[in-house]
Amino acid sequence: MTEPTYLLEVKNLCRYFTSGRGKNKLTVKAVDNVSFGVRPAETFGLVGESGCGKTTLGRTVIRLYDPTSGQVFFNGREISGKMTADLRRYLTENIAMIFQDPIESLNPRMTVEEIIGEGLKVRGVKDKDEVRRRVVEMLEKVGLNEEHATRYPHEFSGGQRQRIGIARALIVQPKMIIADEPVSALDVSIQAQVINLLNDLKEEFGLTILFIAHNLSVVKYFSDRIGVMYYGRLVEVARGEDLYGKPLHPYTRALLSAIPEPNPFTARSKKRIDYDPERDHDYTIEKPEMVEIEPEHFVYCSPSEAARYREICRSAVKAGD
Repeated sequence: MTEPTYLLEVKNLCRYFTSGRGKNKLTVKAVDNVSFGVRPAETFGLVGESGCGKTTLGRTVIRLYDPTSGQVFFNGREISGKMTADLRRYLTENIAMIFQDPIESLNPRMTVEEIIGEGLKVRGVKDKDEVRRRVVEMLEKVGLNEEHATRYPHEFSGGQRQRIGIARALIVQPKMIIADEPVSALDVSIQAQVINLLNDLKEEFGLTILFIAHNLSVVKYFSDRIGVMYYGRLVEVARGEDLYGKPLHPYTRALLSAIPEPNPFTARSKKRIDYDPERDHDYTIEKPEMVEIEPEHFVYCSPSEAARYREICRSAVKAGD
């Protein structure tokens, strides 16, 4: 099978945090040997429970954290090595981040124009009229207007603040956006508006998006391919329809079983699946690794588990015929 071309490629990435010293030293493997790729103009969703390492992974890719080990490549260039002025400029020109909290991520002492235009100034745009023109243009693209440019963040609602965060990310015309749970802090009625806005902007600018979230319904709607994380590791990667239609890893099945049913009558009879790694796996003899079970459907499993998953897929095909 021909190796696909990835805009972002992550290889064996690790990010560990340590605390204490000597016998009391504790190491937390927030991201542990993670590998995946994101194609140009693709939305790659990353899901998992809170604390599984999703946000740490995104921040390590964009170099808010330095990786403990492993490599990250963007458009063929390694961006995980020693941070230099040239690499920092390359990152700011190509990758931008939308943060989870639209309140904490905006400087309360700066106007909207200053917040959004800051990226242009870093890029060397000095002309104030040009900065103003481009800020207003971007505000209109995210559903705001010129009058909002002189206001401060506290004067806006949560949904409007997130639109400002999106405008700030897009003003420098990056090739890729890392969206770290961009709607989780918003009301449900506002979430759909922001997701639809991101979808429209993705099409208009040809953006590649790494979409980090724990809302499985949102990820299903918005993502082309999806990776499932559990305690710092990717356990399954597949196209959206394959992951939701025939989840293979027991943790993925447990996660999907937790999606609320909108119908209260069917919700009562819905069976929740429990995941216990010690019970569900035996890795004392066979060691697990990421295995391609079907084309573009990867699962973290042992050889015997891989054989069982392939049989499940074959049975599903026969049943469909």
